[in-house]
Amino acid sequence: MSEGQSPEPPCVRVETGDAVMLYDPSHGGNLSAVVSSEWFDPAYWESRSAIAGSAAGRGSTIFIETDGIAWALRHYQRGGFLARRLGDRYFDRGEATSRPIAEFHLTQRLRHLGLPVPKVVAARYVRRGWFYRGDLITERIADVSTLAMRIVALDLRDEDWYSLGQLVARFHRVGLDHADLNAHNILHGPDGRWWMIDFDRGRLRKRGLWCDANLVRLRRSILKVGDALPQRRFDERDWSQLLTGYRDIVNVSP
Repeated sequence: MSEGQSPEPPCVRVETGDAVMLYDPSHGGNLSAVVSSEWFDPAYWESRSAIAGSAAGRGSTIFIETDGIAWALRHYQRGGFLARRLGDRYFDRGEATSRPIAEFHLTQRLRHLGLPVPKVVAARYVRRGWFYRGDLITERIADVSTLAMRIVALDLRDEDWYSLGQLVARFHRVGLDHADLNAHNILHGPDGRWWMIDFDRGRLRKRGLWCDANLVRLRRSILKVGDALPQRRFDERDWSQLLTGYRDIVNVSP
């Protein structure tokens, strides 16, 4: 399926009390065909001996492996100053603008545009007075490393940087403004394929100066990874290759 041409992605909405859950019925694996609040409860997966690890980062993420599924369950957690006061609570401005629901729809849309993102499985939005809490489940991509890990391992060639630039350009061509494009949100598979993850607060918009801001943020993240190492793992030649790959895609007429 080509970028920019796709049918509307499938989505089922289930409302139970103060909770709203969305799920893609094609990605339930061998579990129940209907989304359950248990899917978002780490204790439920622990009771099934299905937790296969966890990941650090914004929010708390656990990896689930059972019954033929491999999922990543992320609970939304605030960062910065407000984290000390609000923890995992966000001001409620309605279901559609809540982080889990918005990220569910955006990730699903990108997937149906043919872009390399994880399959989105389900999202939950739970209202409590003026606040809400949220969770998101995506399919876990097997045997991948983050861009940061590849930089540390000195495991990137010119063609890898070039194809990384092409990856970013493909997302920019469809108008994806990634709110946190960094070396930890880009994955590299053993087949050489790149993936992008974590679209919290991202949005689709007309291309503009925000594209440059995305690239600046990515470069800053790459430099931060490299500067923390005893031996430099990134130089201007690498960035030049990335920009060449980017321009070769983004400057092509649709």
